[in-house]
Amino acid sequence: MNPVIRNSSFCLVHTPDLVRYGSKPRRQTSIDCSHGERLAAGLRSFQAAVDYPPNQVFIGNLSPDQLGAMPRPWYQAEKQASTTGPFGEIISQDLFYAVLKQADILHPPLVELTGESAAELQELLQAHKVLKDLDQGHWQGVAVQELSATITGDCLPLTTGKQLRGCIRRDDRAEGKEDDNLASHILLEALATKASAAIALRRLLHREGIAPQQVDYLISCGEEAVGDRYQRGGGGMAKAVGEFCGCTNASGMDIKNFCAAPASALVTAGALVKAGIYERIAVIAGGSLAKLGMKSAAMLEQGIPVLGDCLGCMAFLVTRDDGISPVLQLEHGTVGTARIGSSVSDELVYRQLIIDPLSALGLTMKDVDKYAPELHNAELMEYSGSGDVAHKNYRMIAAMAVMSGAIDKSDMRHFTEQVGMVGFAPPQGHIPSGVAYIGHALKAINEGRLKRVMILSKASLFLNRLTGLYDGVSFLLEANPAANNPP
Repeated sequence: MNPVIRNSSFCLVHTPDLVRYGSKPRRQTSIDCSHGERLAAGLRSFQAAVDYPPNQVFIGNLSPDQLGAMPRPWYQAEKQASTTGPFGEIISQDLFYAVLKQADILHPPLVELTGESAAELQELLQAHKVLKDLDQGHWQGVAVQELSATITGDCLPLTTGKQLRGCIRRDDRAEGKEDDNLASHILLEALATKASAAIALRRLLHREGIAPQQVDYLISCGEEAVGDRYQRGGGGMAKAVGEFCGCTNASGMDIKNFCAAPASALVTAGALVKAGIYERIAVIAGGSLAKLGMKSAAMLEQGIPVLGDCLGCMAFLVTRDDGISPVLQLEHGTVGTARIGSSVSDELVYRQLIIDPLSALGLTMKDVDKYAPELHNAELMEYSGSGDVAHKNYRMIAAMAVMSGAIDKSDMRHFTEQVGMVGFAPPQGHIPSGVAYIGHALKAINEGRLKRVMILSKASLFLNRLTGLYDGVSFLLEANPAANNPP
């Protein structure tokens, strides 16, 4: 019996005042201090981020098809949209600061708040019905004047507009003083990942209606590299998030595979469940603060608001077959993998990710209702000059359908429209890599509108400067044969 993906959650954290700490804005500002002023002037409000149609798709209030039918530019949408959706929620920056403070476990603390902010943020967190259990009681505050006087050297202010909320410091204890890996901006990246992953996990537990203690294992698949000078990227994010969320009966590990890590993590979780080792596994992914504002310079040049201002985070629950939920197909040969011997060729990679696993099941490419490759927000990518990444992927998928004999060349456009969708996810590497569609896929399969979906994730391993290879992982989600789904 194959495992199932029983539930999922997708959340966005609007962090406009943290955009300046993204890798590219931080570097640009260090060269040209006026860039920081232009960046601040180009930030959008929380309501504007909530109203943004791609963000509404991410949390499930709109479908990708509905987004594709909307006129552009999407960023000019004026609808008063909801902060919550079927899959999750769009979180405000102040609420995130509250979670960020609670995620900090060091003494002396890395994150310090002003006394006034500590009281306000505590009230904000305790009023949230899903996240209130993240309150760890870490609310000690400092007078504004006292805090302001200490924000020097390697210390980053945390602000809401022009209001000082607090700061984050480097690890200045004896073992951290000389360690570049424990600088304030790197620790902020790690804490932001931990806090955002915890938000997605708490939302998943709420959607499923289970207690944290009922999770047996956690797998984190974000792109952060946590550790000190002796083991940069060593890991431990999964258990840190699990501890934060109260998953006291679980253990965990981190999986790294660049953009393909979530797909690799889901396959691994499924295999562990199928082997009978664990019953309930949560696969979690926090946001990538380093990628905030990555395309902001192009936005500012065109007078467009900074659209890359949200951290994406997600969580999935993988369990034994419940006779209802969509099945994660793990029969021999059905998981697509880009082999070392051929992963410098796009054609061979796509063949091994798509055609080979389908052939193992006696299927053709026409037997898949939807393909979900990298689903980067199409508007953001086009305005930044990177082109429509999702569309490029679908052209390659259609070409493989022609090469495999599943369709004629003249049918490529129709095939692409049928099996594809517009990109909608924030461009944070692992977040849009196929798995961003899983919430919609689970819903459509459970409702009988789709039978089979292929999640198709590629990874750029050459980014590690150690190889020129691609990597990739694909798997099929199928309607549960025991489920009585309506036609």
